[in-house]
Amino acid sequence: MHPDDKERIAAGLAKLMAMMCVRNTGLEALHAGVVPVSLTGDNADVFVLDGEGRKIPWSEVSHFDDDVMRDLMREIVNRLYTFHLSCDDPEFLKQTEKWMSITAKWDEPELDRKFLGSIRYKADERFD
Repeated sequence: MHPDDKERIAAGLAKLMAMMCVRNTGLEALHAGVVPVSLTGDNADVFVLDGEGRKIPWSEVSHFDDDVMRDLMREIVNRLYTFHLSCDDPEFLKQTEKWMSITAKWDEPELDRKFLGSIRYKADERFD
């Protein structure tokens, strides 16, 4: 396969899977709500006041807990699993074509070298 074709197919599949398997999950609930106003533009002037009266800088606030993260990851893994098992179903493929027309307007993905480095490091660390 020509490298340009490989990259084009990988880009299309990445955007399609992001749309169908990640979007419209519990991530949407995390995204919903009131967005704080920052007069500095970097949220350095935004704080959360918790139930114990602590004033926590926005940059230090955990925006969701371990249970929410676990539920979100399960939902995404289940969708990815379902996507892969369904990719040869003609009806499923018809639906992917509709979603691909939406993702065609998205920015093209870029190779994430930091990601590659981090998974190599973690794998090497695990087997030392």
